[in-house]
Amino acid sequence: MRGCAASWLPVACVLALLPAGTVEAQAGPEMRALPKGYICHRATGPIRADGRLDEPSWFNVPWTDEFLDIEGHGKKPDPRLRTRAKMLWDDERFYVAALLEEPHVWATLTQRDSVIFQDNDFEIFIDPDGDNHAYYEIEMNALNTVWDLLLDKPYRDGGPARNEWDIAGIETGVHVRGTRNDPTDIDEGWSVEVAFPWKALAEYAGSRACPPRDGDQWRINFSRVEWTFEIEGGKYVKVRDTKEDNWVWSPQGVVDMHRPEEWGYVQFSAKPSRAKGPDVAFRRDPTQSAREALIRVYYAQREYREKNGRWAATIEELGTSLGVVLATTPEGYTASLRVHLSDGSVRTVKIAQDSRITSE
Repeated sequence: MRGCAASWLPVACVLALLPAGTVEAQAGPEMRALPKGYICHRATGPIRADGRLDEPSWFNVPWTDEFLDIEGHGKKPDPRLRTRAKMLWDDERFYVAALLEEPHVWATLTQRDSVIFQDNDFEIFIDPDGDNHAYYEIEMNALNTVWDLLLDKPYRDGGPARNEWDIAGIETGVHVRGTRNDPTDIDEGWSVEVAFPWKALAEYAGSRACPPRDGDQWRINFSRVEWTFEIEGGKYVKVRDTKEDNWVWSPQGVVDMHRPEEWGYVQFSAKPSRAKGPDVAFRRDPTQSAREALIRVYYAQREYREKNGRWAATIEELGTSLGVVLATTPEGYTASLRVHLSDGSVRTVKIAQDSRITSE
């Protein structure tokens, strides 16, 4: 639930980032670093979620890139500790594993659905259909205490966390390579494994198939919270008046994990990770430029409404005549862009005042 406050760009800066075009959006240079991408292969055998990552299925599975600061490379110092994740799937479950370098493993919270990021933690965010709404969050500490919740929409759009909701059938495990809560020694770190039943994820996956079809892409991200500590009276104590570090797989640009449009893309492959043959190619979302342009219109509209007490009714009121089509609705507005794809087809991408993005 961190990072709920909005961080809006000035309208002029927002619109300067929109892609060039006249009537319709065309493919062009990216406005900034693209979200991370990952190929998630099928498991070759059973996986027990005990945190050890010792099943043969994991052996040849690639790690994600090492985590960066949540704001992105160069904005803050690079993480002082290494964090990586990997993923697999089969007909029953989606598996996530992570390895967290940590010379001092500690945790205090033992009650399920506690505010786990008050400890050092590992977090998983899943938006199956990539519409910014109805997404899952799970946090866990080194004691394997879990906080799982569902958000119907981001906090910025008034979406409360549904803490009473639990992911039915989830399995989690933690393995500590060292000793937990013992300041007298140096640890290697801790690792986690999480098994999400497709049946539970299907509950809010919209039209997305669960399990996914070969080539399907979901929006997913991972975060690690790390607190600065001192040792007092033989115990770990967080340094007072010091904010936590937030290290993530796909940077958010701001200290706010609840911007699903910034999460990475996970592409599911029916090919086992150990199978011979050519590597599976990751496909970039052909609507990415349009999605980024529209999310900037969304923030420009928020600033416009803050200043004027209403939504802008035309794109020109926002200071541009680019090819964004703006239409008023009883709830607020929709903004849309048409994207010409390489196969000759045309797709329309839309965003509404609640940041929900759709593509048709």
